[in-house]
Amino acid sequence: MNPILLDFPHEFETERLFVRLPKPGDGKAVYESLRTSIDELKPWMPFAQNDQSEEETEINIREAHINFLKREDLRLLAFHKQTGELVCSSGLHRIDWEVPKFEIGYWADTRFCGNGYATEAVEGITGFAFKELGANRVEIRCDSNNVKSKAIPERLNFDFEGILRNEDRSADGKELRDTCVYAKVKL
Repeated sequence: MNPILLDFPHEFETERLFVRLPKPGDGKAVYESLRTSIDELKPWMPFAQNDQSEEETEINIREAHINFLKREDLRLLAFHKQTGELVCSSGLHRIDWEVPKFEIGYWADTRFCGNGYATEAVEGITGFAFKELGANRVEIRCDSNNVKSKAIPERLNFDFEGILRNEDRSADGKELRDTCVYAKVKL
């Protein structure tokens, strides 16, 4: 079946978060989060290597919206239920609908780090993948040196499957890096 025919919710809630697909107009909130968090993101995220304008961020959000509707990439934004502030950008990436399997990626707004929001968002997205999308496998991959990123799958009891050595380039492209692979599978 062509995945574009799959019907599933475009939003859900966790205890403290409202998680949904990106919508036109979200670029401003994402841009502000990026500006605030850029120093923490630069060591780990290739997209953080270059300054983006608010307009470029809005274009990226609109492309993410289209990709979600086409079922090619399912970016999700997590907003604080009480304040409406963007706390985390995440999603289901590198999708293989034949299995189906997904990789969760994430970054948090620095102003909200240390409160468990990214962990809560990832836990909700993991449940969404299994319950709504019929996932058989959900992965998290992260740089072996990214302690904060590794803590999330470890807290959520993902199985540590191993380290892929010299598997990728660092975010700035200057050196090789190792990637930790964590997964949950449907039993």
